[in-house]
Amino acid sequence: MSEVIKNRYEFMVLFDVENGNPNGDPDAGNLPRVDPESGYGLVTDVCLKRKIRNYVETVKEDEAGYRIYIKENVPLNRSDAEALTYLGLDEKSVKEAKKTDKDIDIKIRNFMCRNFYDIRTFGAVMTTFVKAALNCGQVRGPVQIGFARSIDPIIGQEVTITRVAITTEKDALDKKTEMGRKAIVPYALYKVEGYVSANLARKTTGFTEDDLELLWQAIINMFEYDHSAARGNMAVRELIVFKHSTELGNCPAHKLFNAVEVQKKEGVEFPRQYSNYTVEIHEDQIPDTVEVIRKI
Repeated sequence: MSEVIKNRYEFMVLFDVENGNPNGDPDAGNLPRVDPESGYGLVTDVCLKRKIRNYVETVKEDEAGYRIYIKENVPLNRSDAEALTYLGLDEKSVKEAKKTDKDIDIKIRNFMCRNFYDIRTFGAVMTTFVKAALNCGQVRGPVQIGFARSIDPIIGQEVTITRVAITTEKDALDKKTEMGRKAIVPYALYKVEGYVSANLARKTTGFTEDDLELLWQAIINMFEYDHSAARGNMAVRELIVFKHSTELGNCPAHKLFNAVEVQKKEGVEFPRQYSNYTVEIHEDQIPDTVEVIRKI
């Protein structure tokens, strides 16, 4: 692998949805998530990280060092046990090993970070057994992503649909079609902010320059391999990266994010496409020690 990253980064992602549900809320009948006070749409960090994980899993196909820890149909305990097997231990002997080797927890953690990309990137809680017999510890990842929030308030719609496939034989005697409902957002542009800590990468997970480049690729393409009728048309429109010249950074993150202005074009009341917006970076508000990179 390449060297561990040496620079702090912040990044901003703009993505949009057209006639789809970007992130259903199970507490609201799977309607698009929304801030009830303001009406702005929300997409959770968990949803976005799932798409990044899926991209990495798709392009790397369990390549050594790029496996995914949190994945469908794979119990976490199964992956945790690999660290003990690597060290020649099991659930019983690990307790004795911890009494004689004070570095055993670090060895287990390092194995998990080396082998699983998402642990190296986002961190993980790997204390999955009630009695802590199988405990790979907790890792705080260098990459953190917040909730995405729409630029303007959204109005979710429920569209009534029909299907000719009848569920049961009894229903087939009484009707020709069945009714259903589909929740969509006609159009919305979302903004999400993220952070990359070189300090945590060096001290904890070993997140590398190659890992960082893969992260940018995953963010840019996170909707390209995730198309579905339920999500409509989704696309990443902007990835703006702020690269500091030092490990701990040269400027507060909020000042960098505030330097990016996204607004509707004059005369546009109800945006229905990305070209209805303008994106301007006020570089005079950004220190010379911070490099601005527009990946898209």
